[in-house]
Amino acid sequence: MKTKLLLFVLCVIQIVFVHAQMDDKFYFPTKDLKQIEWENHEELMFNTGTDTISVLILKPKKTPKATIFYFHGAGGNITYYLPLTQILAENNFQVVMVDFRGYGKSTGIPTHKNIAKDGELLFETLLKKEGIKDTPKIIYGISIGTQIATLLAKNHQDKIEGLVLEGAMASFTDIAMYYVPEYKDYLEKNYISPYAAKEDIKSIDKISKLFMHSKEDKDVPFIQGETVYNNASEPKEFIEFKGAHLHALKHEREQILQKINEMIE
Repeated sequence: MKTKLLLFVLCVIQIVFVHAQMDDKFYFPTKDLKQIEWENHEELMFNTGTDTISVLILKPKKTPKATIFYFHGAGGNITYYLPLTQILAENNFQVVMVDFRGYGKSTGIPTHKNIAKDGELLFETLLKKEGIKDTPKIIYGISIGTQIATLLAKNHQDKIEGLVLEGAMASFTDIAMYYVPEYKDYLEKNYISPYAAKEDIKSIDKISKLFMHSKEDKDVPFIQGETVYNNASEPKEFIEFKGAHLHALKHEREQILQKINEMIE
């Protein structure tokens, strides 16, 4: 009896550790806000349960040729990524930036599951918004944001023209194994990602896909982005650039903009 009880307790501890105690190791939200220098922008707040999600929309000076839904990385908040998204706005794209729970003006605590839930709610809601609903749409995810971006693209292929993934993680499990290799065997056997870009990408066969990754990336190894790309069906493009994590637009701006434009032609 004691042996069975001990085994049961160990199983419970394992389940709690793997499924409840890991999310906080992936997200590093910041409340400090940087100045929004893009003049034509709109800030929105959405209620989800007991929390509030912040959305920032950068609007180009001319009628937007497409709307890009942009999902940020693990650190900072949406204002930290403005130097990148302003490049898109300068080139006549409307950019919708969503802060995960706990980031910037958003309240709550980020988890894999509530980010997926919030992403779905906001995407469906904003698709109906004036100024967005009649534009072509692209989903763009960077770093950890590639996970929710790929999941949304899989579920809404008929509503978007393309998917862009920069510095893509293969899965939450893969990136965990990269950062704590001493626990690789344990994580590989026991930590199950609730959704994974390397799996979800296999089901995306109706839209164009663009991948960017650097072999110099020290935050997300090149092989993870390569894995997601290899699992994707055509049409797809891969841009390898030289530089740090998430510096693709800095180094390959014209090529990236050309490929995104091709998605909506």
